[in-house]
Amino acid sequence: MNRINIICLGVRNMERSITFYKDGLGFKTYEEDYNPAVIFFDTDGTKFELYPLDLLAEDINPEDPPPSKAGFSGVTLAYNAKTKKEVDEIVDLARNAGAKIVKEPQDVFWGGYHAYFSDPDGYYWEVAWGPNFEYGEDNMLVLTP
Repeated sequence: MNRINIICLGVRNMERSITFYKDGLGFKTYEEDYNPAVIFFDTDGTKFELYPLDLLAEDINPEDPPPSKAGFSGVTLAYNAKTKKEVDEIVDLARNAGAKIVKEPQDVFWGGYHAYFSDPDGYYWEVAWGPNFEYGEDNMLVLTP
């Protein structure tokens, strides 16, 4: 098992989240409804899914669903940029879509450049560029020692 096929975010308001990801950030989907039961976005590599938070908790355990409390879960999502300029562009795109910019773009100790924003449900995204980042033919980040 060395693959992640889908990353699913439980969201409190499907319409608000779909507007943020589809219209604001430009995620691609075939779904036209703004309040479907579930939505999948096509990304290079892994599928990205939004699902109502309360139904996701029930799906995990109908008798004792995990609590859905706000706060940092210790999980972040990442977008790896191909240039420092692209980091700035993606952060501006997120800002215009209504994201909360939690860390403005800046140089970091490991030689790269990054920023953080959070989506309408408080999920954190890192946008990062690194001087040694390489990308394969599938547009996926290649990490080599």
